[in-house]
Amino acid sequence: MRSVRRLACVAALVPPLLLAGCNILPTTRHLPVPKAPSLVQTATPEELVKQINQRWNALNTLTATVEIYATGVKTEQGTATDYPSCRGFILMRKPQMLRVAGTYFGAKIFDMTSNGSHFTLVMPTKSLVIEGSNKVTEKSANQWENLRPDFFLDALVVHGMEPDDEYMATSDTVTVEDAAKKHLYAVPEYVLDVVRRKAASQELTLVRKVTFHRDDLLPYEQDVYDSGGNLETQVFYSSYADFSGGKYASTVTIMRPQEGIQLVLTVERVEENVDLPDSQFKVDIPDNATIRKLK
Repeated sequence: MRSVRRLACVAALVPPLLLAGCNILPTTRHLPVPKAPSLVQTATPEELVKQINQRWNALNTLTATVEIYATGVKTEQGTATDYPSCRGFILMRKPQMLRVAGTYFGAKIFDMTSNGSHFTLVMPTKSLVIEGSNKVTEKSANQWENLRPDFFLDALVVHGMEPDDEYMATSDTVTVEDAAKKHLYAVPEYVLDVVRRKAASQELTLVRKVTFHRDDLLPYEQDVYDSGGNLETQVFYSSYADFSGGKYASTVTIMRPQEGIQLVLTVERVEENVDLPDSQFKVDIPDNATIRKLK
């Protein structure tokens, strides 16, 4: 009798559900299937660390020719300003020597050099020289004045491990949409977290994250954090190519969320371990230039 009553109850519910447009039977929908890469490599955390250490330790100097595209974003005003691109020349010598110059239609518009602790920026067209520490001690209302040279050293090449660095790696797969081809792609990744232990503490601070694609085990993203754990620099590496200096990304996108600044470097030439004497890191200061000091 109980079974008959249950069936009667269900039968009584069917007409109202159907009239209400409810489907009491399961339905199957076809979803797009992400395309997997033809090759997925496997590496241990130790092998990932060994790879970036070997690459970094083998590099003493680097020169590059790039096209620089700059964008300044002001979130509160809801505006983004794209600046005309310029041809850039980058010189780097370990441990922290750096020079970056930019030209526009053959005329030099800026020339910056840094020794790792202080920098000098010359803007010939404005007869202006800006000098200051590589570390910002007092924020400026001008977002560009808060951009110091160290981020270039962090972004150009993924650095090797420091002696007190610790690390861990996780694996994941992200789905990427190619709107032009209307395809979804599955991208298997390794994410290497580099942490550092605070003095006299068990607390770990995140120093940076490096994301490797598992088809070629090359770095495709690097997130750099400040001492407070805030995201300071985000770097995206894409379209790797063989240059005379080895395999480098053809496009490097550098984002500075705290300053609202984005730089895109289109890499044209790279050379490794060429002789770069001290004279290559000296800039000419015009006699009539105005000199400003930044804190």
